[in-house]
Amino acid sequence: MTITATWSYPTAIRFGAGRISEIADACASAGITKPLLVTDKGLASLPITQNTLDLLETAGLGRAMFSDVDPNPTEVNADAGIKMFRDGGHDGVVAFGGGSGLDLGKLVAFMAGQTRPIWDFEDIGDWWTRADADAIAPIVAVPTTAGTGSEVGRASVITNSQTHEKKIIFHPKFLPTIVICDPKLTVGMPPAITAGTGMDAFAHCLEAYCSPHYHPMSQGIALEGMRLVKENLPLVYADGTNIDARAHMMSAAAMGATAFQKGLGAIHALSHPIGAVHHTHHGTTNAVVMQQVLLFNKPAIADRLAMAANYLGISGGFDGFYDFVGKINTTLGIPKSLTDLGVKNPDIDVLVTSALKDPSCGGNPIELTRENTRKLLMACL
Repeated sequence: MTITATWSYPTAIRFGAGRISEIADACASAGITKPLLVTDKGLASLPITQNTLDLLETAGLGRAMFSDVDPNPTEVNADAGIKMFRDGGHDGVVAFGGGSGLDLGKLVAFMAGQTRPIWDFEDIGDWWTRADADAIAPIVAVPTTAGTGSEVGRASVITNSQTHEKKIIFHPKFLPTIVICDPKLTVGMPPAITAGTGMDAFAHCLEAYCSPHYHPMSQGIALEGMRLVKENLPLVYADGTNIDARAHMMSAAAMGATAFQKGLGAIHALSHPIGAVHHTHHGTTNAVVMQQVLLFNKPAIADRLAMAANYLGISGGFDGFYDFVGKINTTLGIPKSLTDLGVKNPDIDVLVTSALKDPSCGGNPIELTRENTRKLLMACL
């Protein structure tokens, strides 16, 4: 079976194997005549990136690339990218890669026309209204992993290089104009990255599903997203060339980021500061803390997860769902604890303080306090 579709929710998505060939047409549709391709250091020299630059160059759109992007991108990376965008006279961004490349590419397009500093647009209250919306450059997003779903997100996660805190920068026009989801671009992902990014997609769906906020559309998307991960992540981990399973995982990633408009929770509240301070892989960190967060939230989510378990074909209600998470983590080679992940001698107080300041806290089914967050973090170590 060949999976191909064209969607307009939440934005225009060109989905299917080989559709990277449409990159120049996508730029034209977005009104971009001189794009800057933004990606991360690891992807810059790979064939999938160079082939995309070839397509842009052949179409007369130039061959400009910015790739000074760290795994947890910072405002230092952003400033360098913004300078290149402005100096080169670019009029749009092709955000290319995993979460880091996508997030920084979107931020460059957002910030290139602004006069205020990045942190003035943090996802707090109505701070996003401070931005000059007309000065935001158009974005074409091309994910090369199946995890963050940043290609359909209205925010970027940026690490403050001074405080080592992850900040969420938000504006509705962060949402790319056009997305190209080509599962062939994900075939080269190493198994460990396939696993970590896939569990990131699962965490997005799981936390959105468990969030107490009201958003039935997101609720349904989250439930089906979990099913796609459950059925396809073990397949692509075992055989990275399985294009249909890769396609389903790309769908699940976009679904997770669409669903978490309903909210995230303690998984991400813990993962963000741990990643910022200890430089762990975001999705893998989510997977490591997932079971402990499930136990923490059990009083509030047991019945809801029992319904999800039924839909997913998991017996045993909440306990069966909990056991499933443990089994899939083992299958994917996910470390058993944060210590095993490489979190050594953590400053617990600093991590707890940062976790409680993270916007994800607001979607957790049980209110996070300094005392219970500390216990939860200690249980994950």
